[in-house]
Amino acid sequence: MQIIKRDIYLNQIIPYVNVNLIKVITGQRRTGKSYLLKQVIEYIKSTDTNTQIIYINKEDYEFDNIKNYSDLIEYVENKKEKEKEKVTLFIDEIQEIADFEKSLRHFLTKEIFDIYCTGSNAKLLSGDLATLLSGRSIEIEVFALNYPEFLIFHQLKDCTESFEKYILYGGMPNLRHLPLEDEIVYNYLKNVYNTIIVRDVIERYNIRNVVFLRNLSKYLADNTGSLLSAKRISNYLKSQQIKMSPTVIIEYISYLCNAYFVYKVNRSDLQGKKIFEINEKYYFNDIGLRNSLIGYKTNDISKILENIVFNHLKIAGFEITVGQDRTKEIDFVARKKNEIIYIQVCYRLDSQTTIDREFGNLQKIKNSYPKYVISMDTSSKSTINGIKHIHIREFCLKNL
Repeated sequence: MQIIKRDIYLNQIIPYVNVNLIKVITGQRRTGKSYLLKQVIEYIKSTDTNTQIIYINKEDYEFDNIKNYSDLIEYVENKKEKEKEKVTLFIDEIQEIADFEKSLRHFLTKEIFDIYCTGSNAKLLSGDLATLLSGRSIEIEVFALNYPEFLIFHQLKDCTESFEKYILYGGMPNLRHLPLEDEIVYNYLKNVYNTIIVRDVIERYNIRNVVFLRNLSKYLADNTGSLLSAKRISNYLKSQQIKMSPTVIIEYISYLCNAYFVYKVNRSDLQGKKIFEINEKYYFNDIGLRNSLIGYKTNDISKILENIVFNHLKIAGFEITVGQDRTKEIDFVARKKNEIIYIQVCYRLDSQTTIDREFGNLQKIKNSYPKYVISMDTSSKSTINGIKHIHIREFCLKNL
């Protein structure tokens, strides 16, 4: 089977090949972490014939006997060929191995190992590794396909029809093997959702109230890009005769975030110096998964476009907040190194009121950083007072 290279991530990993750091490849299940590992393996095979490659995939029954860190150490030590001076070790879905961080620390002390692992739990991989290995690891997060990758994977040309397919079905890589038809795609995506919820949330955290967890996922899907708080969700549930404390709601949302299923976006002042602790927005790693939960509704197009813009910024490496200035809100304040981008997203600039609102909020920001209004219009003015209007397809093709 042909493996399509994902250069966005491969180019992030290559500089760390044979560097004494653990390369931790994170991300939601089914976003292509395993295939990325295979691409790294092929790269190393082509550049270094003196290293032994050991590959362990915890989703493969062949490795089911590796239950904990001591099993892992024993397996690798038995596999290691004495005549080889170097070993490149790949471990897929490492969070399935109990106390895995102890084995990684063991291998790291042996300078012959170059270590790569993948995982689908943010807390385990960033928290425990950061504590025990204190700066000896580097994290590369893999996302669902962005729009340019979607075109490559599905062998499509950039056009209105292709972008509409991306809006409907999102960017889970395995969709390239399926006809892009609603029933087929959404059945597949519902199975992906169930795998994430069961493996990375219910089993990981011993969730008892599974019905509430699933309803919470749907609530977040229905309120994509809306300012939310645990209290607001709790009050909504009370109106539905469901009692759930804000504390439990916060806990369950954190589990979904740890599985890379959704991302929490905090509010900040427009300069980003102050982060507000209440009311945040949530966006989905993959818009197709979001649509599979509650169905695609044309009334949700503004939410979906906002989520797509968020994903494009996230994949490009920006830190993102919602800009807040009293009653004015900027959809995204995106920062990378010394760069800041301010963005408003809407469906259509179809009235003067909408134009005044979207451009007006950005005009109040008195600095020279780029400011964009992104929509699906093609006929409006390209620039108003230095604020550029850009079609969302064009924005999603930009190399930020």
